This record gives sequence, structure tokens and C-alpha cells, in this order.
Amino acid sequence: MRRGRAGVSQEECRCKLPPMHDVVLYSRKGCHLCQIVKESLSKLQRRGGFTWREVDVDSAEELRRQFTDEVPVVFIDGKKAFKYRMDEKEFLRVLAGRS
Repeated sequence: MRRGRAGVSQEECRCKLPPMHDVVLYSRKGCHLCQIVKESLSKLQRRGGFTWREVDVDSAEELRRQFTDEVPVVFIDGKKAFKYRMDEKEFLRVLAGRS
């Protein structure tokens, strides 16, 4: 087993790190609510604990049919968490609850 400088194995370090959550924002161009959610996610990401990516629902016919005009939609670890608006405190609470 390989040990780091502090005598702690890499496996032990990984176990103590909080999980990284996967956040997906489904949005479209010209959507002002989508822009607000994007700004919030960018700000909150500085705290760590998650990575996020944006998916344009107009990029594929299947996504356009699935979401129609219901954007923005935020999924956390594959589960729908927010639609239309996202409260930052509630986002952090949901994130903490999925750890």
C-alpha cells in the first residue's frame, strides 16, 4: 500500500473526501431563467462538492420533446431537483442530503 507524506494511504484519503456530485442543467439559448441558474451554479461551484454541465435542450429533437418549454431543469446525480427556479440555499441543502 502506497503512503503519502503524512503516512496516510491514498485509499484512506479517498474515503474521507466528500463525494463529488454531478449536476446537469438543461437549458436553452435566450432563456433568462436559465441564465440566472447558470450564474448561481457558477458561484456555488467555488464552494466545491459538485461539477456541473449545461445541456441545450434544442440540441436534440428528443430533448426538445422531453423538456418542451420546461427549462431550466436541474438534475443532481441523475435525479430531477429543480425546475424553472433554483434557490441557492435549497440547492446546498439538497446536495448535502445526497452525500
